[in-house]
Amino acid sequence: MAINPSIVIRNLGWRGFFQLLTHLPSFVKLFARLVKDPRVTALPKLVVLGILAYLVLPTDLVPDFIPGLGQADDLAVIVAGLKLFLRLCPADVVQEHLKRISAGK
Repeated sequence: MAINPSIVIRNLGWRGFFQLLTHLPSFVKLFARLVKDPRVTALPKLVVLGILAYLVLPTDLVPDFIPGLGQADDLAVIVAGLKLFLRLCPADVVQEHLKRISAGK
């Protein structure tokens, strides 16, 4: 089934979030390919690095010991960061990778 990340990401409320989970393997492939693609500039790749740094570093917006809220802020950072990453990537490069993923390549 073909995915359109711009639609899923643009509407990333609960419905979009569940669509994202349904197509998680395809999204992981897409993000990995975009990070490796030399046509994607450094800025979007820095966004991914920032997401990873936020998750690894011990400081949080909301401490993780607060049940629910501590994990919700991590999820919000991931979703917002990936949304920004996709918006900063060239649309034609994203579409090219999506076609390859949908074709099973």
